[in-house]
Amino acid sequence: MAQKPSIPKGTRDFAPIEMARRNYIFNTIKEVFRLYGFQQIETPAMENLSTLMGKYGDEGDKLLFKVLNSGDFLSDVEQAELESRNSVKLIKKISEKGLRYDLTVPFARFVVMNRDKLSFPFKRYQIQPVWRADKPQKGRYREFYQCDVDVVGSDSLMNEVELMQIVDEVYRRLKVNVCIKINNRKILTGIAEVIGQADKIVDITVAIDKLDKIGLENVNAELASKGIPAESIEKLQPIILLQGSNEEKLQTIREVLASSEIGLKGVEEVATILEHVRLLGVQTEVELDLTLARGLNYYTGAIFEVKAKDVQIGSITGGGRYDNLTGVFGMDGVSGVGISFGADRIYDVLNQLDLYPAEMLQSTKLIFVTFGNEELKYAMQCLKSVRAAGIAAEVFPEPAKMKKQMGYADSKGIPFVAIIGDTEMKEQKIMLKNMATGEQNLVSVEEAIQMLGGGK
Repeated sequence: MAQKPSIPKGTRDFAPIEMARRNYIFNTIKEVFRLYGFQQIETPAMENLSTLMGKYGDEGDKLLFKVLNSGDFLSDVEQAELESRNSVKLIKKISEKGLRYDLTVPFARFVVMNRDKLSFPFKRYQIQPVWRADKPQKGRYREFYQCDVDVVGSDSLMNEVELMQIVDEVYRRLKVNVCIKINNRKILTGIAEVIGQADKIVDITVAIDKLDKIGLENVNAELASKGIPAESIEKLQPIILLQGSNEEKLQTIREVLASSEIGLKGVEEVATILEHVRLLGVQTEVELDLTLARGLNYYTGAIFEVKAKDVQIGSITGGGRYDNLTGVFGMDGVSGVGISFGADRIYDVLNQLDLYPAEMLQSTKLIFVTFGNEELKYAMQCLKSVRAAGIAAEVFPEPAKMKKQMGYADSKGIPFVAIIGDTEMKEQKIMLKNMATGEQNLVSVEEAIQMLGGGK
């Protein structure tokens, strides 16, 4: 017996109805991106490991899918190296490429390679799959799509404001109730300074970024395991647990960071963004969250995450400013800021809340059913005219019992059926049936096209 096929854990197949739903998400996001003047690019699924490694921190590097070299990839590996079981050293000899972990680092590489062809500030959007060797769980996949918008070549905080407007517009169109959480890596750096642990900024941000997932006690345990003294961890507690309005939090953190120049700069950046968001009337709730760290090393300024309010799931959008990313590819002094919409998590949210428009799921609007070969020939001619008028239509490909053909139409949710028999052929018409009401009308093809809204 043949083995039953399967797919890797953390990946999914998508049937036609699921693809219709996903395309609704992609198209909605694309429309908003274009509305704000962003242009689309694409980059390869595989990048050189030299491009990817070292850009996401140690934890990110572990989650990179490595691709084995072509041919005899073990030919240059000594037996002693195999027996040492040192995977870090071994991977350098047997793998030169990896699947992209996100779209931001490949974008930075793209900017550096195409710098002479681009106009700055450069506003791009990119919608492609990414891969992470993560443990699959609800809302977390090994293969998933990101929908990114980034602006490079501008230091202006108005870019951050515009990205928050984009978030507001996308989720308003998708009818998802969300909260935008905002913080600033400069604030986190300032916090590390005032608790006397400036050199531990990465360990601190990686740990507190897990607060929602593992809780305060485990965060403190992780901080201690990284060599951060109990006294410093104690100083961190009121900052992590800070409550109140955005204004109250800003005032408190100003006082806490009074001795940190970089920390105060971060506070003022957040204050500026929040003020403009308020003036522009952004409807989405925006919350200053000092535990938000986004553990990726390349963020240097504002950082964002978006949480769905009505569904228990991780962040569905996130991003921030990165002043140094292109520098690692030899192009210094180019600041960027961007956000990424997690299409797969948004898909799960819309599924749980049943927020898809009914008409979005319709592919075919009209189907022709026939009772013989001559009727089928006539139907094919009618079908040509209907499609030429811009109406999605099909014909059942062979004469069959009415029950079978109507069952097919019903199973696909096709709203109108054109029935063709001897009478319809003699009068050069079709019997147009509304599947929702059961109403039938003997009409010409031109009249049917008009009734179905074609040719507009």
